[in-house]
Amino acid sequence: MDGYDEKTYGQRWAPYYDELYPEVDDAVIDLLARHGGRPSRALELAIGTGRIALPLREKGVEVSGIDASEEMVAQLRKKPGGEAIPVSIGDFADVDVEETFPLIYLAFNTIFGLLTQDRQVECFQNVADHLEPGGRFVIDCFVPDVKRFDQYHTRMGVSSIDSVDEHTYEMTIHDPVTQRLHTHVVKRLADGESVVLPVETRFAWPSELDLMARLAGMRLEDRFGWYDLRPFNERSSSHMSIYIKPD
Repeated sequence: MDGYDEKTYGQRWAPYYDELYPEVDDAVIDLLARHGGRPSRALELAIGTGRIALPLREKGVEVSGIDASEEMVAQLRKKPGGEAIPVSIGDFADVDVEETFPLIYLAFNTIFGLLTQDRQVECFQNVADHLEPGGRFVIDCFVPDVKRFDQYHTRMGVSSIDSVDEHTYEMTIHDPVTQRLHTHVVKRLADGESVVLPVETRFAWPSELDLMARLAGMRLEDRFGWYDLRPFNERSSSHMSIYIKPD
């Protein structure tokens, strides 16, 4: 993890990202499309390889994006329609665009890629500054579960098995003081190659995210267990939260 910063993820993961995460649930696209306003426009923070942006654009939403990783955006540009999506290269927490939007979204736990509480608070504030009155900020995150770790705050386990030859496992160290997770994902690919991919995250509890939103002048409008609107409850391992900027 030496030298890891908020750009490292995109640099290291870009060649393998779409192989590791090939599909997006239709419920994700449908919900975001419903919140894009009229005319329908959205800003995706950490747009990456366009897993959400491209199918959302097919739904008629005018999508723009921000990403710090030129490597990730290069993967987006190779896909049909990828050249048509405007993308700003830069820190997504800065939300460095001139326009305001009815919808800004940040998917796949990516708020946790900002490695301090201050950075996460900054992101919420900048999102609020770029939302139209009545606009919405949609995020999805895992619900922290410290029971996953042993008495030494470590965990190692298989996260997926696609076949005898293709599997993924991860090794994680949990720092309970900083709420940081230091993870190496080891992926064995179909061609027999194995890659080691680092990721550092700073997790936050749902109530902590709600407070960040309140500090930025937004409020929680809805929270569900996922984009299909399943209830969020004490058994939920993830949440999809919708914050609204008051009119």
